[in-house]
This record gives sequence, C-alpha cells and structure tokens, in this order.
Amino acid sequence: MDGKSRNLGYLTAAVSVFLNTLLFALKFAVGLSVGSIAMVADAWHTLSDTLTSLIVIAGFWISGRPKDRRHPFGHGRAELIASLALGFILGIAGLGFFKESLEILIDRRPPPDFTRFAIGVFAVSAFLKEALALFSIWAGRRINSPALIGDGWHHRSDALASLVIVLGAVFGGGLWWLDGALGLGVSVLIISVAVRLAKNAAYDLLGQEADEKLKGEIGKVIVEIAPEVSKIHHLHFHAYGGHREITVHLHVFGEMPLRRAHEISSAIEARLRAELRIEATIHMEPCQDCPQGEEVKCAEMKRCLNGRERAVLP
Repeated sequence: MDGKSRNLGYLTAAVSVFLNTLLFALKFAVGLSVGSIAMVADAWHTLSDTLTSLIVIAGFWISGRPKDRRHPFGHGRAELIASLALGFILGIAGLGFFKESLEILIDRRPPPDFTRFAIGVFAVSAFLKEALALFSIWAGRRINSPALIGDGWHHRSDALASLVIVLGAVFGGGLWWLDGALGLGVSVLIISVAVRLAKNAAYDLLGQEADEKLKGEIGKVIVEIAPEVSKIHHLHFHAYGGHREITVHLHVFGEMPLRRAHEISSAIEARLRAELRIEATIHMEPCQDCPQGEEVKCAEMKRCLNGRERAVLP
C-alpha cells in the first residue's frame, strides 16, 4: 500500500474515532437520563466502533513497518490478534446487555420516558453513522482495504440499531416491554458483530485457502503470460494482514530451457505483485509423463520452443 492510500485510511479511521467517541458520550448520557437499557447498549455499540477504528489505525501503522529478521513476512497479523481480542470483549458486553434486557422483561419494569432530545440524538446518530459507513466502504474499496470495508459495515450495523430504537420510541407508545425487547435486539446485533469479528480473525490466523475468485484471477494471470503452462496445481495461500503470499506449481514442457522457465516465473511474479498485490513463489515441473490430454499441449510447447508458434491453452 502506497503512502497516499495509507493516508486515506488514516483519515477515514480518524474521522470515525472522533465522531464515534462524541456520539458515544451523547448516547450514553441520554440513555442514562431516560433509564433506557436499549439506548445504553447502543451507546456501547457505538464505542465499539471507536475501538475497531483504532484497530484499523494500528493495522495501517503496523503493516507499514518493514519486515525484520524475526518477522520475515511483516507484521500484518497483529491487526488480526487485536480484532480477535475485540471480538471477545464485545461479545461479553453483548451477553451482559442481553441478560439485563431479559431481567427487564421478566420483572415487567415500567417503560422509560423517551424525551424528544433523546430521540433526536439517536436519529442524528443513525444518519451520521450511515454517512460514515458509506465513506468507509468507499475508501476501503478505493485502496483495497478489507479492514476499512469491514469497519464500514460495523458503522452500518450501529446506524440500523439506532434507527430501530428511534422507531420504537416514536411508535411504541407506553408499551412496558418495548425497552427490554429493543435491548434484546441491540444485544443480539452486538453479539453477531463480535462473533463475525472473532471468526474472521481466527480463520485468517489459522490460515484460509484462497477463495475461488482469487484463484481465478491468479490462473488468468498465469495463462495470459505463459500459454506454455499446461497445468496449475498446489496453490497455497498465506495472508499476513495486507501482505499476501502464494506458492504455486506449474507444469511445463520438460525440455524447456532454464532461461525461458526463469522468464516465465519472473513475469508471473511481477504481474501478480502489480495487479493483485501478491508475492508469489513459482515452482516449475516438467511434464514428460503428462496425464492423458496433456501430451498434445507438450507437443505444442515444443513447437513454441523451436520458434514456429506460441502455444495457446484452450
């Protein structure tokens, strides 16, 4: 990631930290003043957005550090560790609000008095958080940052939670169970966000296989650069935050000159680095003992090496 992209990431996350901290203070204060567990729970949901944005900032800073002797692939997985910890903390908070909301329903506590100011604060919050979500998702797509895109969806979940509370306060009347029910809904939303954060971070830490879309993009680059390749296999994918590595085996004609094999490997590695931001290690294998169907391709490669034509994969 270049300097301009990283600066856009810093700016987006910094705006999020400032705005979410301000909204948390307002929502928490009005939630306590009217005695609404749903509003207090949503305020903590907003604070969690501040924490995730801080993680994004830390991720950009750490990922910008050069690799060293102890971390030859960089420091990108520090962001995943922080996300995993945040998921657990957020999940515990969500479970606590879920328990308190159940107690409100069981004890049939009287409904809170939703003031116009409190409703206005949450209505403005819903609008601002959706605007922040759109900005974060746009910036994440522009600089190819999954962390920013995920942060944007986190903002959107908070906007929806605030909107639900506003609608309930305006149209719920004097229903005694409304605050407890809304508290349960917001709690479930917090827990779902926590599970998604922790699950995605854990999967990336454990190591996931490249998805089908990425495999297709890698295969397309290889075939466009080197029609001599008859088979692509043993594609192994490794992610270290924003730093991604693959190893892949390619079948080529067994009598191909070493110079040509090196040219193919270097060209594929350069193209993958430039277009997909992937560091690749290419392993060439001879296919003298080609499976049925590959012999024709090997013959085409031999003609290619003689300079008469360039082989093209079907």
